[in-house]
Amino acid sequence: MSIVKINALTVPAEMRATLEQRFASRAGTVESSDGFEWFELLRPVEGTDQYLVYTRWASEEAYQNWMAGPMQAAHAGGGQGGQGGQGGQGGPGAHGGEAPRPAATGSSLWSFEVVQQTGPKTD
Repeated sequence: MSIVKINALTVPAEMRATLEQRFASRAGTVESSDGFEWFELLRPVEGTDQYLVYTRWASEEAYQNWMAGPMQAAHAGGGQGGQGGQGGQGGPGAHGGEAPRPAATGSSLWSFEVVQQTGPKTD
């Protein structure tokens, strides 16, 4: 079955818009990765300052391949989404050679196996 990776990003209120813009600027970059199944950026509503970056993969190997390849290249080239464990940080060379300030002040990566799932009923 699939695996889920959730990156819990601690984001101060003044950096929320920055984090969301960085993800928006990378929209579409993960979808073409082999084994990718789903992505969601979850904004906290109340009681926490943690955003959740939810990705679902066909296998641990598919996730690790993305981390070692496309995700690494996007961050090294100044991509600023933070998908998968980088905390919304841009890479070296972004914005004229200087890395932008990280949007998140901390992150934790949680890993899960999907053991049961359901979807909406269809006629």
